[in-house]
Order: sequence, then structure tokens, then C-alpha cells
Amino acid sequence: MSASRRNTRGAERPEPPTDERPSKSQRKRDAHALQQLGERLVTLRDDVLVRLPIGEELIEAVRMAREIRSHEGRRRQVQLIGKLMRDADGDAIRAALSDEGREHRTTVAVQHAAERWRERILADERVLANWQAEYPDSRDAIAALVPRARAELAAGGPGRAYRELYRKLRAELENTADRSETQ
Repeated sequence: MSASRRNTRGAERPEPPTDERPSKSQRKRDAHALQQLGERLVTLRDDVLVRLPIGEELIEAVRMAREIRSHEGRRRQVQLIGKLMRDADGDAIRAALSDEGREHRTTVAVQHAAERWRERILADERVLANWQAEYPDSRDAIAALVPRARAELAAGGPGRAYRELYRKLRAELENTADRSETQ
């Protein structure tokens, strides 16, 4: 009974052809997933949005959704975005968003590392020697800023040299991170 079935009278009847397309429930789940991805697009900044592999019509719909304040109007606009998302490649958009998130996390990690280095360098002279041994390219610029930043802190608060020290440390850490990514 592989290609046919028996009916209640015992006669064989042909088996209905199997449909290769997804079920209605699966199509609805996919549509909801695309709509949720569209809602996520609404929260992105414009510079991130234009780097994604999406069409101009979808970008304009996302920008319009940001401006709508009415709950019902916004809901309908997000539905439109979901409809437009059907023509877009959802997997490519998700991959691009994942890359964007990874870049953001790397940037934040570098910023935090620069802050930690600055605090440690200002607190202990040996940490400055460790920095200079690890990053010899920035030796002179950092060494000149440290006494000025310490003097600013002793005088009552962070000032220009304190901020400049952070910028120099961050730049060196970013260069190191960029070199390690390209290797």
C-alpha cells in the first residue's frame, strides 16, 4: 500500500500527491519571524540600516515607522514592513545584523580596556612600563601625557590630558585589534 490506499469498500484509490510547499502554519510562523525582524530594523540607526542588504522601499518604510506615534498606525506600518520583508533575504539580514552586533561589542570592549589601562597607568608607574613594553609604538605619546593627567587629577578633576590619554590608549588598542582581525 505504498502508492495507494484502500477505501472502506476494499477498492484501491490513489494517494493524494504530497505538496512540497510548507504548511500554512509554517508560512505564518515565517511571516511572524520576518515581521519581528522588521520590528528590529525600526530600532536601528540610519547608518546601520543603509548597510544592510535591503531595498530602498523597505528602508523608507522603516524610517516612516519611526515617525508614527499612533499605536495602531505603527502596528500597521510594521505589518507593511513584514510584507516587504518577504521579498528580502531574511537570513542575509540576520547575518548582517549579527556582524554589526559583533563590531559593536568589539568597540565597547576596546573602550572599556582603554579606560582600565588609563586608571591603572595613572595609579601605578609599573603599569606604564608594562604598557610601554607591550605597545612600543605609542611609548612617547603616552609617557608625556601621564604626568600631566596625574597633575590634573591631583588638582581637582580630570582634564584635557586625562581625556587625551584615553584617546591615545584607545587608538593603540583599536590598531592592535584591527591588526589581529586581518591576520
